[in-house]
Amino acid sequence: MIRVVCCTLSMLSLSCGGDIKAKTCSDVRQAYTAKGFSLVNVPHQEMSGEHLRVCPQGYTCCTSDMEEKLGQQSKLEFENLVEDTSQTLRTTLVSRHQQFDEFFLELLDNSEKSLNNMFTRTYGKLYMQNSELFQDLFTELKRYYTGGNVNLEEMLNDFWSRLLERMFQLLNSQYHFTDDYLECVSKYTDQLKPFGDVPRKLKAQVTRAFIAARTFVQGLMVGREVANRVAKVNVAPACIRALTKMLYCPYCRGLPGLKPCHNYCHNVMRGCLANQADLDPEWNLFIDAMLLVADRLEGPFNIEAIMEPIDVKISEAIMTMQENSMTVSAKVFQGCGQPKPSGMGSSRSARGISDVFNARFRPYSPEERPTTAAGTSLDRLVLDIKKKLKQSKKFWSNLPDEICIKDKLTESDEEQCWNSHAKARYFPEVVKDGLTNQLNNPEVAVDITRPDTLIRQQIMTLRVMTNKLRNAYNGNDIFFQDSSKSAALCSKRYPVLSVVHYLDQGP
Repeated sequence: MIRVVCCTLSMLSLSCGGDIKAKTCSDVRQAYTAKGFSLVNVPHQEMSGEHLRVCPQGYTCCTSDMEEKLGQQSKLEFENLVEDTSQTLRTTLVSRHQQFDEFFLELLDNSEKSLNNMFTRTYGKLYMQNSELFQDLFTELKRYYTGGNVNLEEMLNDFWSRLLERMFQLLNSQYHFTDDYLECVSKYTDQLKPFGDVPRKLKAQVTRAFIAARTFVQGLMVGREVANRVAKVNVAPACIRALTKMLYCPYCRGLPGLKPCHNYCHNVMRGCLANQADLDPEWNLFIDAMLLVADRLEGPFNIEAIMEPIDVKISEAIMTMQENSMTVSAKVFQGCGQPKPSGMGSSRSARGISDVFNARFRPYSPEERPTTAAGTSLDRLVLDIKKKLKQSKKFWSNLPDEICIKDKLTESDEEQCWNSHAKARYFPEVVKDGLTNQLNNPEVAVDITRPDTLIRQQIMTLRVMTNKLRNAYNGNDIFFQDSSKSAALCSKRYPVLSVVHYLDQGP
């Protein structure tokens, strides 16, 4: 008789020696209301769970409405987990993009101001009458850096040709020159080398440095945008079910404080973040390419080391032209013909101009030079960003590890954790990361035949940027031809992001 009574009670309370707390839902009610939910229709005692669609259907503290709300809560918490875990990476890319961009723009402004001040002191009115030539140079350099379609080599060639025309007129002011004659003069720029070797060296240095600087800042921008987009996860219904089962089914079993097992969490997160993990190979190649260009920035393509003394270099070229003016003029007269005298008695004027050019250029001493970019230097910026970039490698495949940290989200005791059914050890093996490896995921039903469209777009974006970075590492530029056909094709294939247009924008 006693045995019959005991067995009857066991059916009502899960076990004959069951925990009395498990029969009541007081802990669940307290945890549920702490999440901000109403306690209306929340049971005080466990009830039969045939109505549950996600959680185990034994005796439960959850109604259908509770299970649905906990599912919505699971989705929200997962989205926040991914955003919070990627916050440091995204913040770093945003702040470093801003730092580099501000640094390069301020460097250009200071270089222009330095040249203007020094040339005004050295050449006075003669410079001020021709200052637009130098202003145009810096305007074009800024336009290139901020994303303009400027051919640096052609622009620099044009600068030296125009400078030759102006100086040739100044040094031969006793003659009158027509536009056709000056055009003929400019053709002798390469042949006569009136400015010595400065134009050739400066063109090589400026071109490589600006390509590297602009591409690197664009790379930071692309990395920032990709990380921001990927951090906004698209949570599939199968993932929501798995998250609910892991995070909140313990509530339904009367165990609201029970954390999931570590390996259990890994399988859920690898299933839910399978597409994000597939971004990792292309992300790592992108980071490697960024590190290569960073090496160039602190080495031979250091834009700071090239732009700070650019005023001195241009002045040296002007001095060389002045010193060789008689030879240059004679060869030009021979090739372009003898010009007509201006008839203004300009020999005295020519001597005055010659005296001005003979005034040797005095560069600023270091303490007089303007401080660039809030007192920092390119070397310091590059050293910092290289460290941060290296830390971001394998970020997306490591995301489940970062989320499933023991004692934070998961239980360190493998025997005292939620294994999707009860408080017990979790036995299934952890699947590998990536979409194709989720075929045998025991926790999340992932359709491996349907890759996430947004993630595929970001992979393509990174691939294009990586190619551009590799070209910048070699000193080569890429001019994207955003024709109507290519733009239409890009928009059709990648409706969220036009890769060609996006990468051709300024930093």
